[in-house]
Amino acid sequence: MKKIEPCTLVIFGAGGNLSRRKLLPALFRLEMAKRLPDNVTILGCDIALRQHEEWLDWVAGVLRPIYPQGIDEAALQRFCARLHYFATPLGDDAAYLRLQQLLENESSEFHPNVMYYMSVRPSEFPKIVEKLGGVGLLKEKNGWRRLVIEKPFGYDLLSAQTLQASLYRHVNEPQIYRIDHYLGKGTVQKGRADYYEGAGALRDMIQSHLLQLLALVAMEPPVTMSAEHLRDEKVKALKAIRPITQNSVHAHAFRGQYTSGTIDGVAVPGYLEEPGVAEDSTTETYAALKLFVDNWRWAGVPFYLRTGKRMAETCSTICIRFKNPPQDLLKHARHGPPQPNWIMLGIQPNDCLKMEMQVKVPGLDLHTRTISLDATYRKEGDEDYDAYAGLLLDVMQGDHSLFLRIDEVETAWRVVDPVLKVWSMERDFINGYQAGSWGPRGTYRLFDRDDQFWRHSLNPEGAELQAY
Repeated sequence: MKKIEPCTLVIFGAGGNLSRRKLLPALFRLEMAKRLPDNVTILGCDIALRQHEEWLDWVAGVLRPIYPQGIDEAALQRFCARLHYFATPLGDDAAYLRLQQLLENESSEFHPNVMYYMSVRPSEFPKIVEKLGGVGLLKEKNGWRRLVIEKPFGYDLLSAQTLQASLYRHVNEPQIYRIDHYLGKGTVQKGRADYYEGAGALRDMIQSHLLQLLALVAMEPPVTMSAEHLRDEKVKALKAIRPITQNSVHAHAFRGQYTSGTIDGVAVPGYLEEPGVAEDSTTETYAALKLFVDNWRWAGVPFYLRTGKRMAETCSTICIRFKNPPQDLLKHARHGPPQPNWIMLGIQPNDCLKMEMQVKVPGLDLHTRTISLDATYRKEGDEDYDAYAGLLLDVMQGDHSLFLRIDEVETAWRVVDPVLKVWSMERDFINGYQAGSWGPRGTYRLFDRDDQFWRHSLNPEGAELQAY
């Protein structure tokens, strides 16, 4: 494992939702595990004016409720000793010059290796980077400078390229760490409708997350496990995805929007009744894609990607359905049609692997039934770490493996851009589905054969639920 160098972690938007829910708790878990060296300092930056003690009290107030049985007071004391605060009020153009003086003062306690975390809205990225670059805080003079970009990178291909050009004026590609924003995504249920209304499920989940999972499943083994070799193979897989023409969008894509319904016995409003949502909005809260990877290994194999808000179950799963053999040797002896075998990888909320296969039922006749082999990656007593803890360590260590390179981002946008263009022009209708259901009806049109369907769950009862 690569050693963590001393560094200063600067969090822009330190008082915001992402910092409160993900970053600060993840950093504190690293503190409890004693994975942060003594000379790692955390500087929170936000528009609010706060005194040092006020900031410490605020952070402690964020962390204590996470541990109802009692927080590790020694770890909290160590953690608070790392914390500093710097206000960047709106309209205060001199704030970044003061920040430069604070960080680069020779007697400063802040280490010259600096990691800038953009825990702010995507529209704020270029503004902050421009201000940092304007006062020289992105130049690698006597230490490294690393820039962590949160949330989706751009709004479409053109905006992603424009954003990238603005970053390249001050940093180079090895300095940029683009986090797959799914790990810290906000949901409509938590007051993020203002963000989601401008994004939608296709941008929010499929472009920025599910296509990355597809690349990991479909890619060839890399030459080595180095970050660049790994990312080279992901890009190759993404580039092999068959383009969706605008004329074929309806054969490859489906969208929906949740209406009022019931979740866990509680009535919930429809998307159009959510605060901050336009009454005539056609923003999709459900999106599904059928894709083909046109390379030697995957030619002719459909990949189905699906995501939805307020559905019957919240989980991320990769389900692989095996083909039937070219010749069915048992077709005259078996009772009933052959059943497929499956491998399922559970990603969230549970890391697990499940295999389902058909075996003969003991007896004189040839009957088969499904058996399941279940495995979890965790053992009893294993510490449950939020993915952010590992990602933060990766940035400190300079490991790009789990971060997106610009050609990955651009290739993913090229996959979904034709769909986005067609949907943006079709604003008179969107399929509805009740909150708490498995999604909108009509998605069957994406499947090539009658025996293909959505695998709704890792639970056995979920296997039989057909596509609507």
